[in-house]
Order: sequence, then structure tokens, then C-alpha cells
Amino acid sequence: MPEDRESTLSFFAKKETECPLCETIFRKEELRTGGGRLIAGAITDELHRLYEPSAKYGDVFPLVYQSVVCPECWYASMEADFSQIPASGKPKAKDDYEKRKKDASLIFPGLNFNENRTLMEGAASQYLTLRCYDYFNKDTSPTIKQGLASLRCAWLLDELNKKYSSQHYDWLATLFRKKAQYLYNEALAREQSGVETLSGMKVFGPDTDKNYSYEGMLYLCAYLRYNFGPAHDEAERTTSLEDARRTIAKLFGMGKASKDKPGSFLEHARTLYDTINKELSGNSE
Repeated sequence: MPEDRESTLSFFAKKETECPLCETIFRKEELRTGGGRLIAGAITDELHRLYEPSAKYGDVFPLVYQSVVCPECWYASMEADFSQIPASGKPKAKDDYEKRKKDASLIFPGLNFNENRTLMEGAASQYLTLRCYDYFNKDTSPTIKQGLASLRCAWLLDELNKKYSSQHYDWLATLFRKKAQYLYNEALAREQSGVETLSGMKVFGPDTDKNYSYEGMLYLCAYLRYNFGPAHDEAERTTSLEDARRTIAKLFGMGKASKDKPGSFLEHARTLYDTINKELSGNSE
């Protein structure tokens, strides 16, 4: 009996994918986007697009389907990089096989990447992507990709927390945001020092519906540093906020609103700049 496309949320691609580590052949699950499945809602201060529940399909989370995960060895990455793991990284990835699966299962129980993904597999796929970019070299811009995966994982953990409020997913979401804070700012520092390029990052996201480009990355470097950077040591926090202010200030020297930098985004950036300024002014009094 043919599949009823109107009633399904996702489908498995006809094109087969081969895992470059264990050679398992599988088909990637893709989200169907028409038919009222995606009802766009607000964009958060983290540039995360929220979606309204659909009367027919319920809650839909496009990020669940973004990362490619081998259903056998749980090697994962962004789709464009899946087959591009360097030869130098394969031994490390293979040695990490058992621990990778054990650690992911400890955080996200009951995982099954052979079936349709749930919110649990979606969050786990971002965690695995974060982990697996350790196997890549600097030419593929692994640090910023890890930062993006960490932030996306936090967003999906937020949703898991709504469903399972007693499982401490809110605490985990904060940890992944703190990890994203470090990785975003580390990626920027590496790019500025020439240690690691950002050219391997073609779409900065951070979400799937819009690419805020390099300017979006700068904004998130400052936003995450303000909200999830050093907080307890006053001198350390002041230094961190001064760095964040310099980062966000760069946005105002990059021209007027554009397709990648709409007015609403600049409003977010201006609000953040003013908030950081206000705290620094208070610290200096």
C-alpha cells in the first residue's frame, strides 16, 4: 500500500547513505514541510525559531532531522560533512565507538536511529554531532560547528524538559548553553588568531529557517557570553563582558539592514549592547 504523504510527518530518503566508519547502508529521515506542518512562531533572543503546534501533526521540531546519524555506530555530523571525515580522524572515531553509544544512552535513554526519530533522538543527534566533530581537522571549521550543535541540543532539551519536567533536562540545557558559549567564542578566537578558519561553515544558522551569517555568530558570541559566561568572579565577569561588548559593537560597523541582517536582528543586537553597557557601567561605579 503506498505511503500517505498527507498524513506523515517525515519520510526516508530514496538515496542511500553509507557510513564512512562502519560501512552501514541506511536512508536519512527527512521532514516533510508542506501541508501546514510548519507554522512559524516567534524568534527567540537566541535566534531560535519557534513553531506553533499543528492541529493535524502536533508539535514539529525541524532540528530533530538536521544531523545525519549512522544507526549502527552512531557517528554523526552535519549532512555536508558526513562522508568527509578525514582519514586521520577515523581511528579515533572507531576507538570511541562503545563510549560514544554508552554516553549518549546515559543522557538520552531508549535511542533507536533505525526508526522515525522522536524528540529524544533529535536531541541525541545534536549531542553526537557535537562529539563527533572532535574527529575532524581544522579545515572543516569543527569548533563553530560544535558550538552550533551544542546550542541546538540545548533547544531540543528545552522541549524535552516540557514533556519530562522531572528528568532535569532544564539543567542539561543550561550545561549545553555554557558549552556553546565556550565553543562560539573559542571559534571566534581561533579565527582571529589564524589557528582555525571559519570558511568550512557555509550556513551559520543558527536555526534551519534563516542564515544570520557571520553577523549572527558575532551576536551569539556576545549573547551567550553575557548569559552563560563567567558570573561569580566580578573581575573575570567584567573582562568577559568587555570582550562581549567589543564583539557586538562590530555588528554596527557592518552596514545597514540587509537580507542576512534584518532590522529585527539589529534590534536584538542593540538591546544586547545596551544591556551589557548598563552592567559594565554599574560595575565601574
